[in-house]
Amino acid sequence: MPKIDIDAAPTRFGTGYPPPFDAPCKERQRWKLGDAAGLTQFGVNLMRLPPGQWTSQRHWHSAEDEFVWVVEGEVVLITDAGEEVLRAGECAAFPAGKADGHHIQNRSDRLAVLLEVGSRKPGVDAVDYPDIDLVIHKGETTYRHRDGSPYEAETKRSR
Repeated sequence: MPKIDIDAAPTRFGTGYPPPFDAPCKERQRWKLGDAAGLTQFGVNLMRLPPGQWTSQRHWHSAEDEFVWVVEGEVVLITDAGEEVLRAGECAAFPAGKADGHHIQNRSDRLAVLLEVGSRKPGVDAVDYPDIDLVIHKGETTYRHRDGSPYEAETKRSR
């Protein structure tokens, strides 16, 4: 059946970022709806973002497009251009290869719910986190320092 049972979808709660970069993302909750449906060409996630939490560290992808729709609540989108409030019914998109670090913060006192959609380009994508000493090299899933050395605790990409 095509209908997705959200409660049975694979989940990712928290983050795989190495400390101290994990702190603002520890309470985020993501249901992998695309995985639940067997999608392989793009991912779809339902993100529940508690007050004070971030979707990710500010980042950009070399080969993957990203799209986010605010389903419920109010959040702040941060990009190289500055800050912009997004409310329920509003959306934003981030083309692959555009070096514009972005992320979303929930600065409100209410839960925010987002729908995230992104392309899947395994083996060809790299991720840059411009504000911090963190990168993922093309074709890898391990977080590294900008000098290429891995973090001590083996961590895997979980954006």
